[in-house]
Amino acid sequence: MKKIKYSTILFLFFSTAFSFAQNKSILEDKYVVIGGIEQWITIKGKDISKPVILFVHGGPGSTMSQYDDAIYGDWEKDFILVNWDQRGAGRTYGRNVTEEVNEDYFIENPLTVEQMTNDGIELTKYLIDHLNKKKVLLIGTSWGSILGAEMALSNPELFYAYIGHAQFVNFSENINYAYNKVYEMARNEKNMDAIKTLEALGKPPYDNAQNYGQLIRIVKKYESENSTPAPNTWFKLAPEYDNEKDSKDRYDGDDYSFINLVGHKKLGIKSMVSGIDLIESGLKFEIPVYMIQGEVDILTSKEINRPYFDKITAPKKEYFLLPNAAHGFNQSVVDKQYEIINSYISYK
Repeated sequence: MKKIKYSTILFLFFSTAFSFAQNKSILEDKYVVIGGIEQWITIKGKDISKPVILFVHGGPGSTMSQYDDAIYGDWEKDFILVNWDQRGAGRTYGRNVTEEVNEDYFIENPLTVEQMTNDGIELTKYLIDHLNKKKVLLIGTSWGSILGAEMALSNPELFYAYIGHAQFVNFSENINYAYNKVYEMARNEKNMDAIKTLEALGKPPYDNAQNYGQLIRIVKKYESENSTPAPNTWFKLAPEYDNEKDSKDRYDGDDYSFINLVGHKKLGIKSMVSGIDLIESGLKFEIPVYMIQGEVDILTSKEINRPYFDKITAPKKEYFLLPNAAHGFNQSVVDKQYEIINSYISYK
């Protein structure tokens, strides 16, 4: 029998142990203290050595952490995926809200872009330290594209690249374009119900959040009629989130966040995005910028964000216009996100 050298055994042991350590998976669902409050994050990946992606959800109350792995689950073999319930949304809202929520609570606890940007930066620093990384990749969608852009602009040293999907540029311009577009579409098809509602609302801006909600429902209707939807299986709740408390926290947090987004004069709540204009404040990026745009997106239309993109300076930038995609997710959006990140990692 051939003898095996002791040194060979040691080499095999340590190389196997090193390989195991390098391929260690991670699965963490927890609260971390960010901005002085406990905020909910999830961290998932099959290999802890892989790059980190931080998803900045839209809404601003439309959290993504509650969904099963149907949308991004396949990515876990190539990346570490981080979802974050932002201040005022989902489990973060539920953890910090008082037992009795009334008008005083809304007035005394406003959300601001500055505060939430600081939250995002603090979270990113935590992830870099906790996961032993140099930087992370940043993806922002809809409202999250405002927050994501602000994070990338303020602290570019923390990010490899910024990927904006359904990029807001200036909320007032975006919402006015949306009103004019759906009013034109309603008149062309003689949709009297939509025309009546839109004429009753009048053109934005509005003094109360309900009017914005009515307009956005009409926008979503026209977008859905002209785009390919996401598969129904994508938005299945993971079992641990399928309960009364989590459902209530998501629903209430969505309302609270939306009122802070658009403002409500009667309650004295100012829109937290009324002063945001990326044409004025967000033209110079120090990291690569990629934008994914649905061709039939009305709320954050190509007519608004393409001219903005053309004015941006960045080490590298690309704009992708996807046919049959609207404001939300569908398969083409997720495929393009993956393609960009994969090509960026290879390019880098």
